[in-house]
Amino acid sequence: MNRMEAEFSNLVKAYRKKHMGKGPERVMTTFCKCWGICEMAGNLSPVEKFIAKTGDGRQMLRTARTEMVKEIYKEHPPVEMEELLGAKFVKLFVDIDIELDEGMSVFVFDQDLEKKFCK
Repeated sequence: MNRMEAEFSNLVKAYRKKHMGKGPERVMTTFCKCWGICEMAGNLSPVEKFIAKTGDGRQMLRTARTEMVKEIYKEHPPVEMEELLGAKFVKLFVDIDIELDEGMSVFVFDQDLEKKFCK
């Protein structure tokens, strides 16, 4: 992970904490073409871990941690990320494994981040 990927990881953690109440404990970002691919661990709060003990709870959390996260980014565009990268945020793909407490987010931007920052 290069310096820019590390800075982007820190912004992802801060954004999630600000807008969701808790950010991931660890984020590792890789730039590939126009994508910022973030592997995240330690996403769930203690209350969410308790809720995840049942199948219905896991399903509810998965929906909240995928669909609702995408809505938050639509409602609150990640301006700090755009400023850091000098690129426009286009969309977000999100998935999470509730049982492992590991998630993946793919941020799509309007420029090739790999060419720009991974030379």
